[in-house]
Formats: sequence, structure tokens, C-alpha cells
Amino acid sequence: MDGGGLKEGTEIMKRIAFVALGVLIGFTAAIGLLPAARGANDMSTYRQLDLFSQAFDTVRKNYVRPVQDSELVNAAIDGMVTGLDPHSSYMDPKNYADMQIQTKGEFGGVGIEVTMEDGLIKVISPIDDTPAARAGLKTGDFIAAIDGAAIQGLDLNNAIDKMRGPAGSKVTLTVLRQGTKKPFDVTLARAIIRVDSAKWHREGDVAYLRLTGFNEQTASGMEKGIRELKKQIGPGLKGYILDLRNNPGGLLDQAVQVSDDFLTSGEIVSTRGRHADDTQRYDAKPGDLADGKKIVVLINGGTASASEIVAGALQDHKRATVVGMTSFGKGSVQTIIPLGETGGALRLTTARYYTPSGHSIQAQGIVPDVAVAQGDEDQTPKIARPTEADLPGHLIGEPLIKKPDATVIHAAPGKKYDDFQLSYALDLLRGQTTVSAVTTKNKAN
Repeated sequence: MDGGGLKEGTEIMKRIAFVALGVLIGFTAAIGLLPAARGANDMSTYRQLDLFSQAFDTVRKNYVRPVQDSELVNAAIDGMVTGLDPHSSYMDPKNYADMQIQTKGEFGGVGIEVTMEDGLIKVISPIDDTPAARAGLKTGDFIAAIDGAAIQGLDLNNAIDKMRGPAGSKVTLTVLRQGTKKPFDVTLARAIIRVDSAKWHREGDVAYLRLTGFNEQTASGMEKGIRELKKQIGPGLKGYILDLRNNPGGLLDQAVQVSDDFLTSGEIVSTRGRHADDTQRYDAKPGDLADGKKIVVLINGGTASASEIVAGALQDHKRATVVGMTSFGKGSVQTIIPLGETGGALRLTTARYYTPSGHSIQAQGIVPDVAVAQGDEDQTPKIARPTEADLPGHLIGEPLIKKPDATVIHAAPGKKYDDFQLSYALDLLRGQTTVSAVTTKNKAN
């Protein structure tokens, strides 16, 4: 249930598979494969691996209950990877299979995108039209227990696995919410989560497109929506709203395709890894499905990863006006690297995303062209808008030049809106003025 930007592994596959093989045989045999003449670094690595081998053997012989070697190996690999950053992890064969199903747009569960923070499960965002969304789970909620069993001590993959199960079966989540004095229980009926990641409808003379994630069906779904809305609205179509709020991301190639649908040329995004030759650039091809019509992109604190790529590309090319609140700031690439015959895989952070202007998304996010709050999130940012920069162990972003204070637009006192940010975007496309109030906040992160 990760909201990270994903892509397939390349040459590093073999190197990491070799390390995993070393773990599987207690490292001792793997050491024998090293050349006889070792440098200082090799000898240091040898000593560290020998230390691991001793610890592995000690636990296997002396732990209070018998443990399978595979149990220890899986835990060791997971600990090695999850200690690097909040988005890297080890997937055993079952979790790897689940991930592959999820990227195809269908998986079992309750329908929340989550991460791990301070030993608890933190909700990044509920997925639209799922048991979690219907039950009212919110971005920033913490899950402290599942079916009465505390989360503390579980890794992210194991906790997610406990929330999954046969459709129709029930699971009770104990939720901690800012502003609520006591934990409360939410009982959900599990379902097959079929994520129609592209949704659309007509808002009068405006075409509204909502993307809830980036799976294999996202770009084709959005393109279908554009075609249908063009027919419904006709030549009077004023423009498009692309709603990326609470979109946790997903597949990189889908983010590139969605951006390309509105751009005719230029760079969409670049990924930069550890070495200079790891840099990859993705460019737009001729053709704009929106026919040059105005576009407003809606973002908020739940807009992350692949959705930030789209917002950043359209913003940098002046193709769209970005409206809302600063996005989550997950600007790292997770490469899925299968681990040989074991059937498992690593989700490993291998690069950072950069917008066409060279702006790093990591721990900074996309700053909107027009800051519009849905509620009071600008006044209580750490409560209502948790960000990548709040996650322990996150990759450090590149320093930003401090920006001047900016106004944040709010609904005028006493005026009620079902969705103020959407109402503002509609008025902006139509050249109308929204009755509103403003506050001041600093954009610098």
C-alpha cells in the first residue's frame, strides 16, 4: 500500500540479489566467494558480516522458541532496508505478489495508504469509495492496534498484512486522532479494493478530472474521461480541473503519460541517483488532449510522489495554475528489485525526482501558485498537513531559497461551501471572483 513512485530495477538487481544470497546462507559461504587479496574496506566488510553470522547463529540456537532460518533472514533483510528511509522495505513473496496486484488497480484490504511513524501506522490518505473512506478515516490518523493487538513492534508490511483478509470479513482498527482525547475503534468490512484511479464529471462548462492514484489504468482512464467530457460539454468547454488532492502517487510511467497528455514538448521530470550516469529524463511528445484550454490543478498535503510530478511539470511549463496547499514532498524513487528465486523483492530508494526547472520535490513539495485552504490547515500545519519532512529518517531535501510571506485564501466567514478549493478553481477558470478571506503564512519549508 505504498504511495511511492515505482519503476523496475536494472543492473543493481544482481548486486542486491547477491547480498540477499549471502544472508540466506548466514554470510559465511558468501565470504568465501571474495578474492583472496582483500583491501582494508573488504576486511572491514568481512568482519561486519562475520559479526552478523555470529548473531544469526546465536539467535537460532538460544531464542526462547524455535525459529525458522527464513524468519530470521526475512527480519534481517527488512531491518537492513527499513532503517535507510521511510519508503524502502523488503517484501516477502506474498507482499511482493500483493504489490503487483495493487499496481494493476485491484487489491484486497480496507483502502488506506499508510506509512510507519513512531511505531504506529500513519494514514497518508484513505482511497475514495473504500471501507476506510466511508468510515471517515482521515489523513494524519494513527492506527495503534488491529483487532485489539497493538501495532508496536510490527513492521509496516506485517501490519498491512493484518489489515488484509477475505472480502466481507471484519477488522477493527484502534485510531488515534489529533484533537480527540481518547482512542476510538472503527470496525470495517474488508472488500476487494478496485481502484478506478481516474474519475470525471461535468461541472457545467468545466471538465472535472479526479485522479486518486497512479496504477496501470490511470492514464488511459483519464484520457477516456477527457474524450467523454468533450462530447458532453461541447465547444463551450471553458477548461479542465485536474484534482490531485490526497493522491498518494504510484507508477512513474503513468505520471509521465498523464503529464504528456497536456504538454507538447519539453522535460516532464528527471530522476537523479547516486551516480551521474543514473540520471534519466522524460520528455513530452507533441499533442495536447486539452487543446490548449486552461487547466487548474488542485493539490494539498496528501498530494504525493507521482502526483507531485504531474503538478510540478504542468506548473513549470506554465500549462496549468496550481491551486491549494503545499504538497506532501515525497520526491524519491523506489525501484522494485526482485531477489532471485526467493520470490521476494526490495522496494529500494534509488533516486530523487526533479521538476523541469530543476526543483527537488523531496521534503519540500510543490508550492501552489495560489494558496487556498480548505479549512484551517495553514494555521495548524503539523496537525492537518503532515509532510515528508516530518517522517523520521526521511531523505534530506535540497535547501530552498527563502520565499516571502504569502497570503492563504480562505472561505469568507459565514459562507458555506461543500468544497471551497474546488469552488475557487471553478471561479478561476471562469474569470470570476470568489468571495474570500486571507491569512498570511510563510511558504519556506
